[in-house]
Amino acid sequence: MTQDPAMTLQGARIGIDVGGTFTDFVLARPGDGSLVYYKEPSTPEEPSRALIEGLRALLERAELAPSGIAALMHGTTIGLNAIIQRRGARIALVVTEGFRDILEIARSRMPSSFDLHAAKEDPLVPRLRVLEIGARFSPAGRQTRTPDAQEIARLGAELRATGVEAAALVCVNGYAAPEAEAALAAELSAAAGGLDITSAAAIWPEIREYERTLVACLNAYIQPLMQRYFAGLAEGLAADGVTAPILVTASNGGSLSLASAAARPVETVLSGPASGVMAAARLAAAAGVGSIITFDMGGTSSDIAIASSGTPELATRTDIGGLPLVLPVVDVSAIGAGGGSVVWVDEHDVLKVGPQSAGAAPGPVSYGRGGTEPAVTDCYLALGYIDPAGFLGGRMRLDGAAARTALGGVAARIGLKGADAPQRAAEGALAVTTAGMATELYKTLAARGLDPAGFALVPFGGAGPTHANLLAEEAGIGHVVIPPAAGTFCAMGAAGADLRRDFVRSLRRPLDEASAAGLAATLAALGAEGEAWLSSEGAHIIDRRAEASADMRYAGQAYELRVPLAGLALTAPEITQAFHREHERIYGFRDTGAEVELGTARLAVIGLTPDLDAPDWPAGSGAPAPTGHRPLFRRGAWVEAAVYRREALGAGHALCGPAIVEQDDTTTVILPGWYARVDSAGNLHLERDAA
Repeated sequence: MTQDPAMTLQGARIGIDVGGTFTDFVLARPGDGSLVYYKEPSTPEEPSRALIEGLRALLERAELAPSGIAALMHGTTIGLNAIIQRRGARIALVVTEGFRDILEIARSRMPSSFDLHAAKEDPLVPRLRVLEIGARFSPAGRQTRTPDAQEIARLGAELRATGVEAAALVCVNGYAAPEAEAALAAELSAAAGGLDITSAAAIWPEIREYERTLVACLNAYIQPLMQRYFAGLAEGLAADGVTAPILVTASNGGSLSLASAAARPVETVLSGPASGVMAAARLAAAAGVGSIITFDMGGTSSDIAIASSGTPELATRTDIGGLPLVLPVVDVSAIGAGGGSVVWVDEHDVLKVGPQSAGAAPGPVSYGRGGTEPAVTDCYLALGYIDPAGFLGGRMRLDGAAARTALGGVAARIGLKGADAPQRAAEGALAVTTAGMATELYKTLAARGLDPAGFALVPFGGAGPTHANLLAEEAGIGHVVIPPAAGTFCAMGAAGADLRRDFVRSLRRPLDEASAAGLAATLAALGAEGEAWLSSEGAHIIDRRAEASADMRYAGQAYELRVPLAGLALTAPEITQAFHREHERIYGFRDTGAEVELGTARLAVIGLTPDLDAPDWPAGSGAPAPTGHRPLFRRGAWVEAAVYRREALGAGHALCGPAIVEQDDTTTVILPGWYARVDSAGNLHLERDAA
């Protein structure tokens, strides 16, 4: 189905990314491609307040009335933070009789094979709130045990007595009969007085009882919190006259309606980082850059992801707060500190950075909000990387003297003396930070058999462009591509997100012609389910597509490989050959004599929204003119760096390091031995200066 783009999303699209330190906004106007950016300090105690106040300021800056908004695309880390900090709802778990210890037993593995003192994560639901039900299914989906009305009533009363806010239901082999398990959850909900009960099979009908149980528990754990947040947000926006639909970005790089996100909040826990990766992949494809490593450095942490040919890597399993999550997510790896990460000295007088963060409140010492421990941002300030009077476009003045004083205390702890001791301590802290990032980056790439020298680095986030050249030099990456709105890039990704939801069914059978036909039928059924979902979302889309894949393995292997099925005839020989090729690509060999098994059928259903128009970047004429100069502390000495405004650099302009490029949402540092050039889309390319 295709619609006329001119008939869709009339008005401005606004992308919003709620981070731990700042809430970022990007407003994209239709037609002319112009973009308006804004950053507002986050309010972790009440996240919607920063969003609403920042939106007001954004609309004022853009001279746009609330009625001119076509859609709000919103990414948030509220659910993720609740899981990590264990601040979710009080929940219960209802499981098949005999499986009450499913969360305690888990996979019967210790967190670390070599640490005898390592402790397992506490179960998300304590055993006292795990109830048993006489419901079970066969692997074929036949209900072998059915609870009667008396048992349903008894369980409903027990759930009410526990005083929980939500619950999860997991039946053995429920993945084979998701509709039946969902109906049972509805009966329990009614008996418990309308309590929200998440059916594990309805959320994610894939084999592996423990992982599916966790998905359901995580959904129930954050659902009350997220529903309150979404309801308050919708109410606050309506009070400001905003009537546009609100979409929530998802962990798979797409977006969901507010209703879908409220029902399935577990699908949104990694929404912010995923949006930035999707935007970077689109940018790289448009700029003709083949393989990229995204580098998202915000206030709390730094993340990387890999994308090739405009497509980011997806994972079907990740870990959140020490718990496995088996939903499809953009494959993002945490590699280190953020701008708010604290610089400290341990009991052995060794300089350390993070993992603790100063966050938005009190923030780094230079924020002047009561922080006493220096952070990475204070290091940037002491070294001359950022202008204390130009932070957030001059809306927030930083205290450079306070940053240097705090770093002087660190310097004294590690034995540094002299007038430049704070700067040497700051440079040492950044060296520690960068070395840790490079080490994690190497590990991530080595697991895929990749060499960082073959990639370009695409930094974003408030601190990404500031730190990118340091990381590129340390990791041996010779090309850095910095987007025009790098500091608010995750919000940009949210503004351009397509609708997307992933559907699965576990098959678990040897691959032959009968199972291949079953795979085709399953994908067709999932496609119909996806079409119904897209139609119910109510958002304007211009086209739709589906991406099919299947998890497969050689008989006897413990885990599967995800094999794309695009362009394949769904016959046993063709599917088998596709698996052999993928296995050889990943592991270096194929076993043509082994039996191949089908595991899980997967279908991603995508509703395409109109592309954001790329703004025309004006061509530069003559040599770029710096707005001034300031000293940078580099390798123990001060060097003079020219300072440029990003908006004054035209396409074709080039400049040599050391240099600083400032814009309202971030600052780019160009080190000695590197040069920068601006392309026709306004991207800033950093490369080593061969001269």
